[in-house]
Amino acid sequence: MNYLAIDASTEACSVALQYQGKRFCRYELSPQSHSKLLLPQVDEVLNEAGVKLKDLDGLIFGRGPGSFTGVRIGIGVAQGLAYSADLPVVGVSTLRTMAQQAFEQHGQSTAVAAIDARMSEIYCGCFKADENGIVQELSSEQVFSPELLAQKLEELSINTSDVAGVGSAWQAYPEQLADCKLTRIDEQVRFPKAEYMLAIGAAAFANGEGVDAALAQPVYVRDTVTWKKLPGRE
Repeated sequence: MNYLAIDASTEACSVALQYQGKRFCRYELSPQSHSKLLLPQVDEVLNEAGVKLKDLDGLIFGRGPGSFTGVRIGIGVAQGLAYSADLPVVGVSTLRTMAQQAFEQHGQSTAVAAIDARMSEIYCGCFKADENGIVQELSSEQVFSPELLAQKLEELSINTSDVAGVGSAWQAYPEQLADCKLTRIDEQVRFPKAEYMLAIGAAAFANGEGVDAALAQPVYVRDTVTWKKLPGRE
């Protein structure tokens, strides 16, 4: 199946096309420039692959959490493209995308993904790869003070020696996160890349989760206040 993925939820702006088994990708750190970059990036990957948008099977978008403005830009572009080519859409978590990269690129099957949420808080989620190589939530995504992360992981009974830490939060709050003894690969996986949304999105489409573009929704997380424990550990 052939899919286009786009993300503008953080300081990074990225697009990835999976077409006939090949990937065509663009990624750029571009705060405040997402609205100018996304469509040219889409044109570039489509032209490089020699394919039209209408020839694809679906569109995958970064649903958040992240910058409210960036998330809205990404969803708006995704909806416009999907409408124009009559494509179904699937939203993929920003945090889950980085955990997927940790698995695909670095072989880390479990990852804590955390990005700066401003206001002295972080967006955070914990994920583990399943037997199909797709990362799944071990906890619900939340926003909280970075000082609380070590406690949250302890509540989940996670052996942090086997867990990767990814995302911009580690550089934004180094002192507050110092007690979290994870395998840090945040330099390599600082922001989400659309390329690593492809496997997650493809699995969602295969499960029948594709929806009409009008139903594309952001996930801001700031109204989420519970941190669910692993099954059997409530």
